[in-house]
Amino acid sequence: MITILLLILFIAIEVVNGQKWSICQNKWHQIIGDDWIGKAFEYAHEADPNAILLYNDYSLANPEKREGAVRLINALKKQGLKVDGIGMQCHYQLEYPAIAEIENSIVAFAEQNIGVHITELDINVLHTEWGDHGADVRKRQQMKAELNPWPNGLPGHRQAALTRRYEELFSVFKKHRDKIERVTFWGISDRSSWLNNWPVKGRTNYPLLFDRELKPKPAYHAVIGVVE
Repeated sequence: MITILLLILFIAIEVVNGQKWSICQNKWHQIIGDDWIGKAFEYAHEADPNAILLYNDYSLANPEKREGAVRLINALKKQGLKVDGIGMQCHYQLEYPAIAEIENSIVAFAEQNIGVHITELDINVLHTEWGDHGADVRKRQQMKAELNPWPNGLPGHRQAALTRRYEELFSVFKKHRDKIERVTFWGISDRSSWLNNWPVKGRTNYPLLFDRELKPKPAYHAVIGVVE
């Protein structure tokens, strides 16, 4: 059996005001030093030389963060470290990121001669008021009625938008199936999605292909229609 190790380097690359990328000065950096990311790959490879090692991060459709990830991967490879692929955490919204930017990132990472993995895929259908498009689990917002608009079910127009979004995404994934090694979702059904509690605890979200009764949603059928 092949072991696939996703090195989820907690906010390894951050973008400041959407303009400048840098290696995050987090606790790992404070404890280990400038080479903390390289050490993660080094030690993982030592633990299992046959494991497939991926750099996994969110917001990689952001052009600045995409550039930073490309530079980071090349720097790690120049050090002689084993980097087999990149995991694009796809915690997306209905309108963000743009399909074109997602496709640009898939192509850019494939050009580095590494595998592209679509990871943690889900689509937040609820409005955000905090102006954040990432998945920083440290962020929290207080519950307000307007942030939980559909506790009893997703309205038809929103369901249709979710279906279109998944259809568009999988059309791109199918187009670049020669570059993408796998697609994984962040959960099975809406009932157990983390987005019910992030960044606002207690919301009712509808981000996945199966509803709270584990029944396939229109988005599921759209995805099947694309990939068949």
